[in-house]
Amino acid sequence: MWDKLDEVEARYERLDQEMGDPNVVTDPQRYQQIAKQHSDLTELVSTYREFKALNKQIEELRAMRDADPEYRELADEELKELEPQVEPLERRLKRLLLPRDPNDEKDVMVEIRAGTGGEEAALFAGELLRLYSRYAERMGWKAELLSATETGIGGFKEAMLEIKGKGAYSHLKWEGGAHRVQRVPATESGGRVHTSAATVAVMPEVDEVEVRINPNDLEWQFTLSQGAGGQNVQKNMTAVRLTHKPTGMVVNCQDERSQFQNKEKALRMLRARLYDIELAEQNKEIYAARKSQVASGDRSDKIRTYNYQQNRVTDHRTGDSWINELDGILDGNIGEIVERLQVWDEARRLADQETS
Repeated sequence: MWDKLDEVEARYERLDQEMGDPNVVTDPQRYQQIAKQHSDLTELVSTYREFKALNKQIEELRAMRDADPEYRELADEELKELEPQVEPLERRLKRLLLPRDPNDEKDVMVEIRAGTGGEEAALFAGELLRLYSRYAERMGWKAELLSATETGIGGFKEAMLEIKGKGAYSHLKWEGGAHRVQRVPATESGGRVHTSAATVAVMPEVDEVEVRINPNDLEWQFTLSQGAGGQNVQKNMTAVRLTHKPTGMVVNCQDERSQFQNKEKALRMLRARLYDIELAEQNKEIYAARKSQVASGDRSDKIRTYNYQQNRVTDHRTGDSWINELDGILDGNIGEIVERLQVWDEARRLADQETS
């Protein structure tokens, strides 16, 4: 760890020098790249320097205390104040050394599908759609419904929500998985509690460079759009059905009046899904090396339960429960849940780092 930190500090100093190089200063693109690398390392390097300065001060005080008994009491007082600062700084350094997820700053697509439970599951899927829309609103992000298949009484068989905002993926990536609801459905005359589920997939939005799609692998179908939109929509073949032949993946999009806009949306959705498959394969390799596969983030995991009778929401990865907060959480107030999951993920990765 310390050798790695020395290397990082040396690199930081080289970047510092390059930023003052006239050849770099006069090249805006190169200067911007170097400045970003420098900025990314600033917190880690400043923390490491603070750690080294603290340890040097402690060593000097210990030497002074041992060399001159007259200073022992004074040195002991200062050491009593300084020594407890070492461990928190070391923990912070370990956290800062954790590799960053390259997708963290990206926009996301959130795909919600009704699972077991019939119409009740579809209604719950609609509530999750509202939850993430409201959370995006609270964060000052932009949310747009890309596609949806509604049911007769206000539920959703499936829906795809695009959320654009700084750090959207870093906040929402642990929402992927099976969400379970326990409550008495409105259609249940006997008052029995039913358990229903919906699955959520959170995919970073990627561009053409990150996921290249062979046009020959695509099959396009164009039909009349259905539902709201007026006569103008019905006269044009604006609805798009896109099939990715190698995977059999199908994307439908009909929300826009323009066929071109629907094609663009369909391609964005397909790229996100293909990238999600690639990430899942990478994660399988990572988690195969772990002793425990519990709460790996795989979408087949049951990650959270919303219990109406007890007015409680429980996250099964962190073990935390929020009592009497169910309504607020379903209204998008999930900030504390997101923070707990970020801490949980960090602790898990630190444990992996220490055992590897």
